[in-house]
Amino acid sequence: MPREVVKTDDAPQVLGPYSQAIKANGFVFLSGQTALHPGTGQMVGQDIKTQTKRVMDNLNAVLEAAGSSLEKVVKCSVFLKDMNDFGPMNEEYGSYFKELPPARTTVQIAKLPRDALIEVDMIAML
Repeated sequence: MPREVVKTDDAPQVLGPYSQAIKANGFVFLSGQTALHPGTGQMVGQDIKTQTKRVMDNLNAVLEAAGSSLEKVVKCSVFLKDMNDFGPMNEEYGSYFKELPPARTTVQIAKLPRDALIEVDMIAML
């Protein structure tokens, strides 16, 4: 089965040689998103809750462009600049998954692009 590139102007444009997402074999694999505003390309917010909201909205836009939705997400990876942000990130993130939340991994890493506080990637069913 061929791979199909997913691209939307409703999420930030990629910063390198990768796609916003790839559809393949009944799934959509989303690249990590940070809290960049799709229109301006500028980082949104100085706090984890604001950045988490922007990240989730960006991912939702890519999912919709792929013909999927947050309800079809099966796996997320969350990368935090500071694990002390876990509680407020989790609160905002959880508001996007009311029922049947996906499997998830959350790790702290040393640095994210453009000094973002959070990056999230996803795998969803089509």
